[in-house]
Amino acid sequence: MISFSPLPATLIEPIVRGALLEDLGRCGDLTSDAVIPHDCTATLVLRSRQAGVVAGLDLVSYAFLLVEPAINIQIWRPDGSDVGAGETIARLSGPARGLLTAERTALNFLCRLSGIATATAAMVEAVRGHKARIVSTRKTTPGLRVLEKYAVRVGGGANHRFGLDDGVLIKDNHIAIAGDIRTAIERARAAAGHMVKVEVEVDTLKQLDAALAIGVDAVLLDNMSVEDLARAVSIVGGRTITEASGRVTPKTAAAIAATGVDLISMGWLTHSAPILDIGLDMPDHQNICKHLN
Repeated sequence: MISFSPLPATLIEPIVRGALLEDLGRCGDLTSDAVIPHDCTATLVLRSRQAGVVAGLDLVSYAFLLVEPAINIQIWRPDGSDVGAGETIARLSGPARGLLTAERTALNFLCRLSGIATATAAMVEAVRGHKARIVSTRKTTPGLRVLEKYAVRVGGGANHRFGLDDGVLIKDNHIAIAGDIRTAIERARAAAGHMVKVEVEVDTLKQLDAALAIGVDAVLLDNMSVEDLARAVSIVGGRTITEASGRVTPKTAAAIAATGVDLISMGWLTHSAPILDIGLDMPDHQNICKHLN
């Protein structure tokens, strides 16, 4: 299993609480409250319907326990686990109303984050044997960036800057408005603190030469052909970090990594990765309601 740091409760609890409030609205779960007796208990299992990598179980736990603290949750396959189709991820038991009320919120988080982790793991596998690391971008769902970037780490990837405030990335529009690449880099160097890294996006080898002449901490080689990427890595010669971006797919990743770049970034990991299909099922596929004593 890949090593990664879990998210702190202070970050995830408000997000889950907000999602539950969105779903429960003003009157709560009208269906479960009407159909399920208040003293009914049940046991359900989270089961993967596809092979993939699990991510988001802390959010699942919060979703159920915020609705009903009496629910018992047994995690069988923790975050970072590879699961096969039909494999049980967790077992939940307790008041049936709470289980059904929290179900969709819990699954929305779990399926979304597991999908990102699964897609990331596939990209990491595609570049295995090369030094390139797979990294995410700021192309995330508003309000859920911390979760989606966490899922990338669970899948074996790494994070680019988290936001605009933790690194300088001079892109094409910055250069166009500043006037030229030299002016943009010099202004960034003058304004940034000594702890702040400066990266510049380049589209051509000529721009790369200009950036290296001034000095930057990293270069983003944007939408370059594999041939130009290889030339760019040779020109850099280890003087700075090289990052390839643009048109990266599982089919092209290996060839891009073979050029010797340090990083490969892709926005689709967090904005377009398909969910991992996971369901909340009766363990024996029978609808049996037990009543509290």
